[in-house]
Formats: sequence, C-alpha cells, structure tokens
Amino acid sequence: MGNPMSKAMNEQLEKNQEFMLRTQRMQMERQIMMQNVMRERMMAMQMARARDMFMWYSSFYGVAAVLTLIGTVKTRKPGVFVPIIPLSFILGYQYDLAHGTKIERMKEEAERILKEELSLLDLPQGVPTFDDIENARLALKK
Repeated sequence: MGNPMSKAMNEQLEKNQEFMLRTQRMQMERQIMMQNVMRERMMAMQMARARDMFMWYSSFYGVAAVLTLIGTVKTRKPGVFVPIIPLSFILGYQYDLAHGTKIERMKEEAERILKEELSLLDLPQGVPTFDDIENARLALKK
C-alpha cells in the first residue's frame, strides 16, 4: 500500500510535467510562427527590392534602346544596336524575378532538391555538436 502523501506528490509531479510539456510546445509553436513571419517579411523585402530594381533597369533599358536606335539610324551601322540584345535578356530576367513566376519555379526547384538531392545540403564535417562549439570557444580563449 502506498503512502497517500506519496500518491499526491506523484499526481502533482505528473500535472507539473504535463504543464511543462504544454508550455514547451506552445513556446516552440510561437518560435516557429515567429521564424516564419520573419522569413515572409524577408522574402517580401527581397521581392520589393527586385521590383524596384526592375523599374530602374527598365528605365535604363528604355533610354539605351532609344539612344542605340537613334545611333543606328544616324550612323547607318546596325552594330550600334547590338548591345540591346544582352540587355533584353537581363530585362527579361528582372521582369520574371519581379513580376513573373521565377519565385514559384525557384520554390519548386528547392522542394525537388530537398526531396531528391538532400545529400547536397550536408555541411562539411556534419552538423556541429555542442562539444565542437565548446572546443572552438575554448580554443579562442587561449
């Protein structure tokens, strides 16, 4: 037969453990949510930067296209217009990044890599352990 005091202590210990697990779970969920919100904000900033860059680049492209066209007409040399060809590719890339589906294609490729080529993502010498970090920290103190 058990001691009633011992049973009460065991029940209280189990309740405390359950409470701690719930608290830890809630804290982990909050950290995950916070990291996801931060990731979304960083991606939104990158997309906004790409769109801003596209506006500037498209303005440059427009001016360059007009000037090379005028230069081609005045000099009657079609070679003056040649720089527009690579600039067109760069403009298309910037448009796709800023307003197109490049982000979706990049996401799909990243998912494929995570699924099929995970070994490419391994860190050299594996994931650092606590001992590795502690040894490096101690080595810096010397």
